[in-house]
This record gives sequence, structure tokens and C-alpha cells, in this order.
Amino acid sequence: MSAVLRGDFRMALSGVRGSKWRSILTMFGIVVGIVAVVTMVGIGEGVKQQIAGTVDHFGKDLIVVRPKQTVDNSPAKLGQSDVVFGLSSAVNLSNGDTEQVRRTPGVKMISPLGIVPGTIDVNGQVINNAKVFSAGADAPALLSQEIAYGDFWTDKDEDAHYAVLGQKAALSIFDEPVPLGRSFTFRGESFQVRGIFASFANIPFSPTASFDDVAFIPYKTAAKLTNNSTGPYVILAKPESPDKLDGTIHAIQKQLLSTRDGQQDFTVADSRHSLNSGNGLIQLLSMWIFAVAAISLLMGGIGIMNIMLLVVTERMHEIGVRKAVGASSRQILGQFVAEATVLSVVGGIVGIILSTGSVELVRIYTDFKPVISWPAIGIAAGVSIAIGIIFGAIPAIKAARKDPIEALRHE
Repeated sequence: MSAVLRGDFRMALSGVRGSKWRSILTMFGIVVGIVAVVTMVGIGEGVKQQIAGTVDHFGKDLIVVRPKQTVDNSPAKLGQSDVVFGLSSAVNLSNGDTEQVRRTPGVKMISPLGIVPGTIDVNGQVINNAKVFSAGADAPALLSQEIAYGDFWTDKDEDAHYAVLGQKAALSIFDEPVPLGRSFTFRGESFQVRGIFASFANIPFSPTASFDDVAFIPYKTAAKLTNNSTGPYVILAKPESPDKLDGTIHAIQKQLLSTRDGQQDFTVADSRHSLNSGNGLIQLLSMWIFAVAAISLLMGGIGIMNIMLLVVTERMHEIGVRKAVGASSRQILGQFVAEATVLSVVGGIVGIILSTGSVELVRIYTDFKPVISWPAIGIAAGVSIAIGIIFGAIPAIKAARKDPIEALRHE
């Protein structure tokens, strides 16, 4: 670095230190923009990895049959969506659909999953926060989920009054972790706890991929309790062999279409579709956040420009003195560009530090598991610094073009 540049940056640092609070407020937009970009990219990449891990956990040969989506899946409705099992429809499948899928050639395992309305009663005490789902005997195998205590019901017990609880459901209903053998009342019928699931993983944008707070009952029993009024929101299935996945999907589609007069008000897909849906959702969120981040960076650049204009005005007499003793317009330009660069670089460094902290806070306090993306950090920091220098150059050019006589007259 030449002596001139070193002098410019020493003067720039002196100017920044001389007005600390003004400098901090100037850098605020740059800092916010970097934190927004890095945090969102980290969340997006983390969610992608979580969904991909879930797909691998369930198995790539898992077939998901769901109704066609009928609710708005915009960012405002994300809490109602489910990128894994599709709980985002205003209608359900029917119990007849379950039997049609079961009779499809090539299907090895099948389990419907349905939400059963009602409240759980334990010795006269109503448990309001418990959820009751219906499921088939193959549910643990299809979900690749172990039973921590007890066991699940078998095909012969699909009309029995058994229940298998998630770990949070066991605590909320009975206030104990392993209430095997205990009973509760649901819709006027008594159900005995047969097993407790191992803890489910929490998956963002997939509230029904984690069933820790759910009590499962056999789907045939649930159908009798509701007079077949509530069908499953999804049917899970697996083919006899992973090599026959595509053929089995086609066969299920054909079987269900035969009962609907050719009207396809359902979708049949493998778990890869869930991963693609999750990626699409993340991209949509990323677009919104990147727009906010871009505005923040732009406002940060405008803030630097405004402050530098103020600095030029305040130091007009100094500019006149320097020009009077021989400083060139190029040197004056370099002085103020250096100051804008210092503000941008320091703001970029602070933004990088805070963004890594933001990612860790999201990891600690939410179900998201974001990852730090160093390319995103580099791009965000580079863009923010470039914006700061470009916007800071405008006041610097004004200062460099100032007539020294007029500058000396300025008070």
C-alpha cells in the first residue's frame, strides 16, 4: 500500500472514530442486510438437509398418497403446510381409498394416517392438548420408527381398542413417561395403552412428520367411532421391492382412478417429491428474505451517502485548506472514498460476526438446524462493501470538484 493510501485510510479511521455513534448508525443498514442474507441462506440449507435426512430415514421407496392441495400455500399459510406428508388440504381421502391401495398389486405395506376429532378423558379429567390419529398396523415400519416401550398392534387388532402414544402425549395425558397398561376414554370408548414410540425428529414445515404429541389408535376402530365420516389425510405405502417403485406408483394411480370415473383429485408420489416440495418452499421464502435484504443493503448505501454528504459539508473549510496547499482533486477524492470504504468494511465485518451469532441462536431456540454458508457470507459482504463504496463515491466526487476559494469561504 502506498504512502498516499495509508494516509487516506489513517484520516478515514480518524474521522470514523471522531463520530462513533453517527458511524454506527451509518453502518446499520449494511449490518442488517448481511445478517438477513446469511441467516436465511443458513436456514434454507439447514432445512434442505433436514428434509433430505427425513426422506432417507423413511426410505426412498416410501409412497405417499394424498388429496390434491386445495389450500393456499403462500408464506402466510406455511404453518398449515406439510412438505413431507401433505397435511394442507381442505379434504381428506376415504377409508375406501385405503382398501383400494391395499388391493393394488405390488403393494407390500400400507397405513392410512388420519386425524380423529374428539377429546381424551382420564378418570374424569379432560386432556385438551392431546391429538388422536388413526393408523394401520404397518405404521411403525413405514415411518421407520421404533417402539421404545411395549409394542404396536398387529393386523388382527386393527379394530381393537388399543393406543400407542408419542412421548410428549404420554406425559401430557398421564403425566408419566411409560403409562403401559393404563387406559383413557375417547369418544365414549376405553382405550388401553399398548406402547410408547421412541422420540420423533422435528422437521420444519412438516408438523405431522413428528408425532411426539400424538396418540395413535387403529384406523378401523376410528372409522367405527366416527361412522366413516373422517378419512385419512394421507396413505403411506411401500412396494414389494424398491426396484418396483415406479410401477407400483402407476398401479396405485390406475386403481384409484378406476373408482373416481377418471377424476384425479389425488396425488401419488415417492418421498423424492416431498424433498422437491420442500426445496420449492424454501426458494419461495428465500426470495422474500433476499428482497428484504436487498432493500436493507440499498438503504445502508443511501445512509452512507447521506452521512458522507454531511461530512463533506462539515469539512468544506478543511477541503479548501488542503487544496490551497497543493492537494489534488484526486487526493481529496481518495480521502473521502477511503472513509466510505472504512464504514462499509467495518459494517461488513460486524455483519459477518452478528450473522454467525444469529445462525447459532436460531439453532438453539428453534427446531431449525441452520448451517453457516461461507459463500453466502462472502457474497453478502462483498455486495455490501461494493454498495458502500459506490454510494460513498458520490459525495467524494462532490468534494473533489469543489473550488478551493469557495471552500475556504465556507463557515
